[in-house]
Amino acid sequence: MEITFFGTSAGLPTKERHTQSIALKLEPYATDVWLFDVGEATQHQILHHSIKLGKVSHIFITHMHGDHVFGLPGVLTSRSFQGGESKPLTVIGPKGIKDYVEYNLSLTYSHLNYPLHIIEIEDQMNLSINGFEVNARPLNHGIPCFGYRIQAPDTPGKLDVQKLQALGMPPGPQYQKVKSQDTFEFEGQIYNANDFKGPDKKGQVVTIFGDTRPSQYALELAKDADVLVHESTYIDGDKTLANAYHHSHIEDVLA
Repeated sequence: MEITFFGTSAGLPTKERHTQSIALKLEPYATDVWLFDVGEATQHQILHHSIKLGKVSHIFITHMHGDHVFGLPGVLTSRSFQGGESKPLTVIGPKGIKDYVEYNLSLTYSHLNYPLHIIEIEDQMNLSINGFEVNARPLNHGIPCFGYRIQAPDTPGKLDVQKLQALGMPPGPQYQKVKSQDTFEFEGQIYNANDFKGPDKKGQVVTIFGDTRPSQYALELAKDADVLVHESTYIDGDKTLANAYHHSHIEDVLA
């Protein structure tokens, strides 16, 4: 999987940085792209990248503060003209995301030419999406806010070619069946495919947080992740001030 940051600024944009938006390319597991938060100017940033809006199948919102959602209406409407027509899109986020999207589309007389599904998280959520496991858990930001843990599917282990050849099976399309199935038939006999493969390779784990100060759920989401995207609104200065505003200090992140 590959992560692209379209915005990393805290609260307000700067001349060099936009507010939060992150793209997660699911390759080599899938061709889809998922977005996490859609800060202002996200669609403009996407124009500078090879990622296409038509490839975006899911958008995950961490919380409803403006610096994380002000770019969402523009992304939704522009997707209709950038390869997204007829391709379903799912938006997942805290309570309020449905009203926010529907009001914006209604008040601006916008029409989407693709199916839009909106899922609101009440407390926490576990989703299975095309083999990916997504866990959403509440963070500590003073308002409903969620972190997301994405577990990619395991990939089949490497084929033991020598063992297959010893069985008398020549290289060819049959090898792919052995790799992708639990059992296979050869010369009238049924074999357990796992006997001819190495152990499955565990799928990668990526954890992406919204804004938060330290919390137990944050630790659980981050445990054994291959990559953790964690905010640090305060790098210098008073750690007490950072936590008072429900943010993390750099010392919290490195602890």
